[in-house]
Amino acid sequence: MGSAKASIDACCRPIPGVYTPGMMRIPKTAAIYAVLLAIFLVAAVLYHVLSPHSIWDVLRSERINAFVFVLFFAVVIGLYTEWAKAGKSLFIRKMPGLDAMEEAVGRATEMGRPVLFIPGLQELDEIETIAGISILGRVAKITAQYDTPLMVPVRYPLVLAAGQEVVEQSYTEMGKKDSYDKDTVRYVAGEQMAFAATVNGMMMRDRPAANIFMGAFFAESLLLAETGNAAGSIQIAGTARPEQIPFFIAACDYTLMGEELYAASAYLSHEPLMLGGLKGQDLVKLVIAAALLIGVAVALIGYWSDSSALDGFREIFRQQ
Repeated sequence: MGSAKASIDACCRPIPGVYTPGMMRIPKTAAIYAVLLAIFLVAAVLYHVLSPHSIWDVLRSERINAFVFVLFFAVVIGLYTEWAKAGKSLFIRKMPGLDAMEEAVGRATEMGRPVLFIPGLQELDEIETIAGISILGRVAKITAQYDTPLMVPVRYPLVLAAGQEVVEQSYTEMGKKDSYDKDTVRYVAGEQMAFAATVNGMMMRDRPAANIFMGAFFAESLLLAETGNAAGSIQIAGTARPEQIPFFIAACDYTLMGEELYAASAYLSHEPLMLGGLKGQDLVKLVIAAALLIGVAVALIGYWSDSSALDGFREIFRQQ
């Protein structure tokens, strides 16, 4: 019996060079990019052979570096996205501010007080506002899970509509659609300081246990953060405005700085598309930084040695 089982296992082992379901497959996106590149190269060769004109009369040779970069960028993001979809573990460094969100909502639940979320003071076409609305969806899921009141004051009608839809969807996904209140996301004021004054009043009256500021903030940032601090709220802030980051650092418990705000959605949701885009962009940034360092080194070598052997390499970095 044992020998028969061993024979079956031996017969069922993967044969080298033959695909089996457990083997690593070429990502679909990478295959698509490879096919498109092959089509482009074949078309270029045919044009060069059959046309009386050179292909360089049609293509701008000084833009080849831009073409290579765009192709590399697309392939990298496609590969990381496919790896994320396949369940491959992609490293993202810890962000204490995002990890503390559930703790902040839990604190509000224990104290029986609401959570205040502000998705910035810009219109919906601003990327910081979109990032804030995306994070709002995750926070709304946590408040729905714990049955914690949520307050979301906004400044613009389009942000109001988007915020209401995101919060309602989050409550529905958590099976708490009956607990959703349309007034959770409310229009406050269209003017900057009027908005800040109204929200400050809400903080002092309702005493939210947690204040979360995610988006674009301006002169009102310190007014909001200081009022929340005086009300005894745990505060988590995130903005890409460098001039407002020091104020949030001074008055908030946790602060997301710059691109951490944009990475928050991928960090919280672990969606393959977001993770793939995030990791792909990080790798491309490293490549760009390395290229800049190499370019500076080559320029310095050429400056001191005045060697014509490096002219071609230096030209790559001069092309616009």
